[in-house]
Amino acid sequence: MTSPFTLALQGVSFQLPSGELLLSDLNETFDDRRTALVGRNGAGKSVLARIMAGELAASAGRCLASGPVHYLPQHIPPQAFRRVAELAGVQPLLDALVRVEAGGVDPADFECLDGHWDIRARLQAELAGVGLAHLQPDTPASHLSGGECTRVALLGAWLSDADWLILDEPSNHLDRAGRDALREQLQRWRGGLILISHDPLLLDDMQRIVELSASGLRSYAGGYAFYREMRQQEQGTAQRELQRRKLERDRQQHAMQEQRERQEHRQAKGRKDAKQANQAKILVDRQKERSQTSMARLATQQDERRERLAREVQEAFGQLREDVAVVLNAPDCELPESRGVLLLEALRLPFGNATPLDLSLCGPRRVAVTGRNGSGKSTLLKVIAGGLSPAAGLCEVKVRSAYLDQHLTALLPERSVLELLQERNRVADPSVLRTRLAQLGLPAARVELPSALLSGGERLKAALACELYAEQPAQLLLLDEPDNHLDLPSREALENLLQQYRGALLVVSHGEAFLGRLGLEARLECGESGWRWLSE
Repeated sequence: MTSPFTLALQGVSFQLPSGELLLSDLNETFDDRRTALVGRNGAGKSVLARIMAGELAASAGRCLASGPVHYLPQHIPPQAFRRVAELAGVQPLLDALVRVEAGGVDPADFECLDGHWDIRARLQAELAGVGLAHLQPDTPASHLSGGECTRVALLGAWLSDADWLILDEPSNHLDRAGRDALREQLQRWRGGLILISHDPLLLDDMQRIVELSASGLRSYAGGYAFYREMRQQEQGTAQRELQRRKLERDRQQHAMQEQRERQEHRQAKGRKDAKQANQAKILVDRQKERSQTSMARLATQQDERRERLAREVQEAFGQLREDVAVVLNAPDCELPESRGVLLLEALRLPFGNATPLDLSLCGPRRVAVTGRNGSGKSTLLKVIAGGLSPAAGLCEVKVRSAYLDQHLTALLPERSVLELLQERNRVADPSVLRTRLAQLGLPAARVELPSALLSGGERLKAALACELYAEQPAQLLLLDEPDNHLDLPSREALENLLQQYRGALLVVSHGEAFLGRLGLEARLECGESGWRWLSE
């Protein structure tokens, strides 16, 4: 049965202003299956989304959609919108409704409102349904938090008449309740859907995953678990094929060397026999010319074989994914079980939840700090890190700590990772530091660049390296949403790195799949009634 919703890419390419070809000859058809578009940061997912939404012209090729497309970008600046209704995309409808209610008879207003006469009630109902009943259509958009801004923009998607939704990282600023609501809404959507996301829970709800890489688009008929399994299988197959090609190259190069040595031996023997037989000079010269021609032909044939073998190895290498295993050389940060780490007594935060908090942590405890947006999670980490003073109470950190905020502000953008790390560790040999950075997935070509030029995943690993490989490594890590904006390989690398860490950990995140892989022992949850300690 033919799908009523189709969106087709036909030979789509896109060239950056620098001349670099970001997308090349993409051909794919999307149907009514809920589809996720995944790929590494910088692969061109957002550019492709804008092309499919009609917001950006392809350099070549075209995109054909069966109906209207509603696009939700990754970054939604509240200052670009005046009111909540404008952010939700329904301001023109409300304006037309106001004019009609005031007695206006403009046919354009009646045509605009056809099928939307209840838009005001629908907007209020949708706002209430996602916990935003306190907002009004004319509430200034600049008053909204990042999570509220995202939720209002998503309402515009559900209220639109679009056949297609293209959503670019819609869960980045949502708390757990917001993400749960998003999942339910996506499952109820009956039109075409293309979701760009790195959230494993959202990806698991998809019926299809399409991966964008330098080699193009590749489709997987299933959710995240199936995609991850197939990706691992493909990686294993590619590694075995690469090893086979390398062995074949080495075997044939050895055989060519033996062939060349035999040929040279025959030539030397022929020259010796001719000399001993006192052959005429003309015969010796002719034999020498034939020998040289034969050697030249052999050299040409062997050069061609070497090129073919090298090309086959390179092609096999190209089938390998770029994922790099992360190795953390255990820094001297291990904590005895009885060692005091953190003491909070009747602590009141300057912002967010003002309920007093009492907490005593000992040893290498791994704790998630959870709660709704605005509840005070980030504020708590800032108070513990010493960046904010508590409104009241005691906050005592008893070990070396490191705080990584959402924007990694400690990683100076104009300085390279290697420079920053050498400043933190003047004892270690630079070659040792380079090796440790490489084992974290930061190769030599990247560690000397200004940190501003690194990807989000690279910047996070660099910031952690500066804390964990310092002369005095951090024994308590305070991480504020470290998994936000990371692509899937970078997220998996972060999970692997934190699993190897032997200090204490306090981490703020709304990513349940991410938290579930960190070996947590407890959660410190901030709810309406205050703080709760929950054992895992």
